Amino acid sequence: MTSTDRFTSPIVDGMRFWWALLRATVLLTVLATAPPFLAELSASPAQAAPQGSTDFDWPLVPIPTVVKGFAPPSERWLPGHRGVDLAAPAGAVVRAAGQGVINFAGTVGGKPVVSIRHSDGLLTTYEPVAASVRSGQPVSRGSPIGTLVTGHAGCSSPCLHWGARRGSGASAVYFDPLALLGRIQVRLKPVAPEDGR
Repeated sequence: MTSTDRFTSPIVDGMRFWWALLRATVLLTVLATAPPFLAELSASPAQAAPQGSTDFDWPLVPIPTVVKGFAPPSERWLPGHRGVDLAAPAGAVVRAAGQGVINFAGTVGGKPVVSIRHSDGLLTTYEPVAASVRSGQPVSRGSPIGTLVTGHAGCSSPCLHWGARRGSGASAVYFDPLALLGRIQVRLKPVAPEDGR
């Protein structure tokens, strides 16, 4: 058998077929799942914000520096960063980003947390915050809800972890809260030449 015969054998041809089938399956899977994912990432502030109330603002004054951005995990059970961390001094007044009702004000896993339920079910969360509000209390955009305390594990100096989601438990869908302010842009990663083989 010559070296040319080796590359045209039925075994090699079969392997090429299965390799091409595998690549086609992966490509179809990506194409089938990408549109909803990209639509979620590129949601405009009007789509991400509660219906009838797109009036959201920063939860801190003055406008804070984002020290860590939104980085959701590839699978819901994996670790990730499901919100943004905003720099602020301990004792800073934390404000409601939008109109709603206090859903929770208390401690979760030893961390002081406040969450606000907005008109269409969107929930914004703020931690670590010593609450000055109680569950069931209505709040307006910019209303004080508590003061920032130290202790957020993701920051070396005091910071506010601000999150946004719809649903709860296994059905929870997390959003970049900066989308509520119209502050995010979708950037697609270019495909390297070797990826397109």
